[in-house]
Amino acid sequence: MTARIEHLVTSGQFSLDGGTWDVDNNVWLVGDDHEVVVIDAAHDADAIAAAVGERRVRAIVCTHAHNDHIDAAPELAARTGAPVLLHPDDLPLWKQTHPDRSPDAELTDGQVLAVAGVELTVLHTPGHAPGAVCLHVPALRALFSGDTLFAGGPGATGRSYSHFPTIVESIRERLLTLPGDTVVHTGHGETTTLGAEAPHLQEWIDRGF
Repeated sequence: MTARIEHLVTSGQFSLDGGTWDVDNNVWLVGDDHEVVVIDAAHDADAIAAAVGERRVRAIVCTHAHNDHIDAAPELAARTGAPVLLHPDDLPLWKQTHPDRSPDAELTDGQVLAVAGVELTVLHTPGHAPGAVCLHVPALRALFSGDTLFAGGPGATGRSYSHFPTIVESIRERLLTLPGDTVVHTGHGETTTLGAEAPHLQEWIDRGF
């Protein structure tokens, strides 16, 4: 069975530094008719579980620990028995949302997750959050960027635990070195490609995007 990418949008709120905003999040499933990996269990465990159906969930991967990307992760894990995976540098953020429930295992740079015959390579890309990661899936010509890179620029760095020079370095060194035809599946909004974003790096730096 050929691996494929599935997508759903869930809605809820993002809260940090005393502010709260309504947001729509992209939830991504990578797998086949038998098994999947869920990337960013946001807001609505019911909707994500419905999209998964009877398939085995091999892992629930958190690209970072802002509450809007992890709020449904424990409930989805309880339903499916899948482990929740997070880079340890984002534990302080995780604990703001789930103080009594830790992730099940750590994500590490270069780690490879396998599902449905394809490999997802973890790339540590700090900046938007200390433990932010992207997932590169060469077999599907795909990058799951979380909130590190969007169509039109880097993720926000104006709040706690974020740093603009660091996210620029992550994008330059870890993402723009990948093939330009790689499709970027983002944490919010539309997809893009690395080739479409690469020419604008200097503009972002000049603007302090």
